[in-house]
Amino acid sequence: GKAYLKLSDEEDVLNSGVEIFAKVPGETIKRISLLSGGEKAKTSLALVFALFEYRVAPLCVLDEVDAPLDEANVLRFGQFLKRYKDRVQFIVITHNKTTMELCDYLYGITMEEPGCSKVLSIRLEDFS
Repeated sequence: GKAYLKLSDEEDVLNSGVEIFAKVPGETIKRISLLSGGEKAKTSLALVFALFEYRVAPLCVLDEVDAPLDEANVLRFGQFLKRYKDRVQFIVITHNKTTMELCDYLYGITMEEPGCSKVLSIRLEDFS
């Protein structure tokens, strides 16, 4: 698809918001607020990764960005993360099992006893 950004108030640039317009394949261009949850997520992630092509950041925190995605798009999301993992440290907060399987390390919080939280860490290795 295609997308572009537009200032919501071009007269007051310093206080203006930014509107995102996107055209997903097979549809007309429209505001991102009119897209479905999965289309919004894919468009937003495309914007993040496009910014990485311009100037990569050393750290990126993504919170539940995979929640509205179907299984095929979660796998595509994982491919993008792997593409940048040598240059960017990603912290992905998720409940999606497929996303967790794509990670190198997992951190979690458990409460074995009431009122006593415990941090778990697991290093995942690729056995393929």
